[in-house]
Amino acid sequence: MIAVVDDDASIRLATDTLLRSRGYTVCTFASPGDFLRSAELDETACVITDVRMPVMGGIELQAILRTRGCTVPFVFITAFPEEVVRMQAMNGGATCFLTKPFDGPALIKYVEAAVSTRPEPPGT
Repeated sequence: MIAVVDDDASIRLATDTLLRSRGYTVCTFASPGDFLRSAELDETACVITDVRMPVMGGIELQAILRTRGCTVPFVFITAFPEEVVRMQAMNGGATCFLTKPFDGPALIKYVEAAVSTRPEPPGT
């Protein structure tokens, strides 16, 4: 399952539609808090998240999951491509850091790379 975390409903919808058209199972979340409280957290193969959102951003979400021992791949998207933030994301193990508006085929390429490096859950 691919988790899409973005406070912009139009980005969530467009990303959801693109990923589903490629056969992915997708769950969308309006905030990192919604994602962290979700039942889908443990089933997530990749997180696509915005960098800047109210209350908690994508970098903070990544840090929380890493602190919990979760190594799920992250794909960051942002309208504010700051080098310092990009380095934080990449140092946290991000697969990529895309600038909005992003190219659909590029996103698919990075999601495929992220999912292919994700170990299979036990019992599959």
